[in-house]
Amino acid sequence: MMRGKTSLLWYVAVLVLIFVPPAGAQTTVGQTKVSIIHFVSGLSGIPLWIAHEYELFAKQGIDALSLVDQTGGVSRRITGDIPFGVLGIPAVIQAVAEGRHLKVLVSLQSARADSELVARPDVKTPEDLRGKRVGFTRVGTGFWIYAILALEHLGLDPQRDRISLVEVGGDLPRLVQALEAGEIDAAVLDPAQSTQLKAKGFSLLLDMYPANISAVQNALVVAGPYLREHPDVVEKVVAGLVEGIAFSLSPAKKETVLKTLMAHLNISDPAAAERGYESFLSRVNRRPYASISAIQNMQRVMALNDPKVLNVKVEDLVEDRFVRRLEESGVIDRFYSIYGVR
Repeated sequence: MMRGKTSLLWYVAVLVLIFVPPAGAQTTVGQTKVSIIHFVSGLSGIPLWIAHEYELFAKQGIDALSLVDQTGGVSRRITGDIPFGVLGIPAVIQAVAEGRHLKVLVSLQSARADSELVARPDVKTPEDLRGKRVGFTRVGTGFWIYAILALEHLGLDPQRDRISLVEVGGDLPRLVQALEAGEIDAAVLDPAQSTQLKAKGFSLLLDMYPANISAVQNALVVAGPYLREHPDVVEKVVAGLVEGIAFSLSPAKKETVLKTLMAHLNISDPAAAERGYESFLSRVNRRPYASISAIQNMQRVMALNDPKVLNVKVEDLVEDRFVRRLEESGVIDRFYSIYGVR
C-alpha cells in the first residue's frame, strides 16, 4: 500500500515538473495573439522594441508578433489580421483621408519636433542652403514634413531660394547614407545619427527641439473595427507599450536601452548612442497623449502636397481613453515608481 502511495506521489511530482513553469518564466497559455507592424527607424521606437524584446506585452497577457515593414506602407497593412501599428502620424492622416478607419492610441513623442537639420561640411550656415538639395525619405512622411518645418523656421523658401527637395526613399539609415554620399546636401535626422555625422565634420544648422517647433511623429495605431470589437485587448497592448516607456526611462536600465537603440539604429559610436539616449530621455512623451495642435500643424504642411488631408478631423483621429484610464487609475505612476523614474 505504501509502495502504491509512493508511486502515486512520484507520478504527481513529475507532472508538476513538466506542466508548471519555473518562477519568472513566461507562458503563452491563455495569452491573446496580436500582430504589431511598424516602420520606425528613430529614437521614438525604443519603447516598442523594449516592450517586445523584454516581454512587457506578455506581462499583460499579449503574445505580440512584431512585424517590420520597410516599404513605407504600414498604414495600408493595418487590418483585422494585423490590427496594430507603430508608425508616423502623417501616414495615419493620409490613410484616413483615403477612407481607412484608424485611431491613434499612444503618442510616443512630445508635441515638439525632436530632430536636427544636418548639412554637409561645406554648408556652414542656413543661408548656404540656397541652391542646395535637402533630402527626405518620402513625400508626405514625417521627415519630409520636418524638412519643410525646419526651412520654414529658418526663413527659407524652397522655391524662392532655389532649394531642391529630394526624395531618396528607404528609411533613416538610407537618408544618412545619401547625405554621406553627397546625393543631397542636408537632411533632418534623429540626434543619434546627427551626432555621428557631426563627429565627421558635418554641420548642425538647426536643433528643432529648443526651437519649439510644434510637431509629433510616431504613434501606436489600431484598426477601428478591431477597437470596437476588442477594447480589452487594446487596453492591454497600450499598457504594455506604456510600461515600455517607463522601462526605457529607468536609470537602472540604461545599458539595456543603449544596446537596444544601437542595434536597431545601426549605431556603432558609443558617444552617438549616448547623445541619442539623452535626447530620448528629454523628448519622450511621458504622459503619452497625442497633441491635437501638433498633429494639426503637420496636417497643414501635408496639405501642400495633398489638400484632401484637411478633410480629416484630428479630434476624431485620436482615441485617448486607454491612456487616460491608465493615468487616472494610477497605473502610469506605478510603472514609473517600479522603474525608479522621477
